[in-house]
Formats: sequence, structure tokens, C-alpha cells
Amino acid sequence: MGEAMTRVYRKGVFEAEGFAVADVSEYLDQRDTVVWVDLCAPTKQQLHTLAGELGLHDLAVEDALGPHQRPKLDRYATHLFLSSQAVRVDIDNGVLEATEVDAFISKRWLITVRENDRFPIGPVLERWDRSPDLAAHGVPFLLYGLLDVVVDSYFHAVQAFDDYYEEVSEGIFAEHPLAPAQQRHWFAMRRAMVRFHRLVVPMREAVSSLMRRESAAVSEELYPYFQDVYDHILRVSESSDSLRDLVATIVETNLSLRDYRQNQIVKKVSSWAAIIAVPALVTGYYGMNVPYPGSGRTWGVVASTALMVAACVGLFTLFRHNDWL
Repeated sequence: MGEAMTRVYRKGVFEAEGFAVADVSEYLDQRDTVVWVDLCAPTKQQLHTLAGELGLHDLAVEDALGPHQRPKLDRYATHLFLSSQAVRVDIDNGVLEATEVDAFISKRWLITVRENDRFPIGPVLERWDRSPDLAAHGVPFLLYGLLDVVVDSYFHAVQAFDDYYEEVSEGIFAEHPLAPAQQRHWFAMRRAMVRFHRLVVPMREAVSSLMRRESAAVSEELYPYFQDVYDHILRVSESSDSLRDLVATIVETNLSLRDYRQNQIVKKVSSWAAIIAVPALVTGYYGMNVPYPGSGRTWGVVASTALMVAACVGLFTLFRHNDWL
């Protein structure tokens, strides 16, 4: 069974935590209370029990139990369902690790469901405890703290991608071409970048939908805080677009440099082939079974040798001057 964490606030003041999930209804029966429950990798039975107790919609529960939901906000009669993805970039393996974090949102309770413990809940608790004066706003305050931490993971991911591609940009102009393993790593990081962009865009839409004033999900007092989160997502989205353009430029530049290096090699090989062809031509001519000037005489050997040396030196000098060698 998945691990569960609980908290209760009364009149905006933190009152208790660590109580059993079975006591949630008892706290909600009391006035002026707000309850938070966190489930990490819950079982179907655990989540369905809580759903029956709080009236969670079946489709929302199904989405919370299903893997790899895209960020979205669904509205139901008694609550909202927010699906988000916290991310972390593994540079060494070229992988984007995404952890699904779902939230059932009502006026008096917030239920968070984490896919696994790769997204620690500790930073969220610290974010709540840093602003106890905002706790009087209830569930919107708790939701803001959760979204703030999730979006922070996007900033860390963007910074990781930016540092990596800055290093790559400097490396493509090195004299030695990339090894096949490096090229595979480039491809893996590019695929991780594309996946990251696909998570950021729908997350921006979900937060925008949450902030619509007609939905009344965010109080006027907390609206600037959610606007700050939305602005952060916009910055991440813009940075993601810029990084995608940079990646495309790096790929094109790498291909151009590869063609350039290949042309340089072809020029050098062709130049040496031309130099070697001169002695072959001279010796081939003098090796024919026909009379020729200097045939059978010492000065003929000297003349042919001098001709070969002079021609080779001349070609070498010419190619060197044209930067072919």
C-alpha cells in the first residue's frame, strides 16, 4: 500500500498532521477546517476508499491511477482534477525523468497523488511553512505551494539543458569529430528536450484554465501568486522554444562541419594521389618496350629521376599554396 501523509488547518492555522486517512471525514465534519492528504503510489483499493469517502469522480480516479497523463485540468460537479508532471534531467544517460503529480481540489480539501517518490513532498511542506500568513486562504494556498514547487523543477530542467547545450556548442568546433557514442547521447538529449517541451505547453494551459476568474478556483488575494506561477511557466516555455531552435542550429552546424571536414580530407587525399601519379606516369612511360630518349643510358635515368622529383615538388608546392595539404 502506498504511503500517506496528512495535514489539517483550522481557520488558517496549522493544527495537526500525520493522522490516519480514515480520520479525514471526522476533521471535515468540524467547522473551519481544511484537510490535505498525500498518497504516494497508492493502490486501487486505497484510492477508491478515499474516493467513496470524499465523492471523487470515477474518471478522475481512473486518470490518477493510469500512467503518463498529460498536464490538464478537468472540472467536475464537486471538485477539480489537476494532472501535472514534475521533471528532472539525467544528463549522463540523456533521459528526462517525469513524475506524475495529480491533485483533487475541493473547497475544503486537497488530495495529492504522486506516481512515485521521485517527486519528494518535503519541498512542498517547506513552501507552505514559509508562508503561514497565506494559509488562511485554504485550499488555493496549498495548491499554489504545490504548483510553485512543480514549476521550479521546470526551471532546474531548463538550466540543465542550457548548460549541456552550451558545452555542446563549444565542443562541435573541436578538431576531432564526434564519436558515435557522443552522437547517440546528442540524439537522446534532443529527444528529452522535445518531451520536456510537450509537457510544458499543456501545463501552461492547465494553469491558465485554473486562473480563470469565472471558475472561482483562485481567490482574489491569491491571484497574484498564481499569476507569478503562470509567468514562470511562460518563461520556461519561451526558454524551451529557444533551446529547441538552438538544438536545430547545433545539428545543422554539426552537419556542415562534418561535410567541411570530409571535403578537407578528400582534398588532401586527391592532392597526394596527384603527386604519386607523376612518378607512376614517368616510370610507366619509360617502362614501355619502345625506343625513347636516353634509353639504356645513364643520363636517361638521371633525367627521368629529375623530372619526377621536380614534378612532385612543384605539385606539392602548388597544393600547399592553395591550402590543399
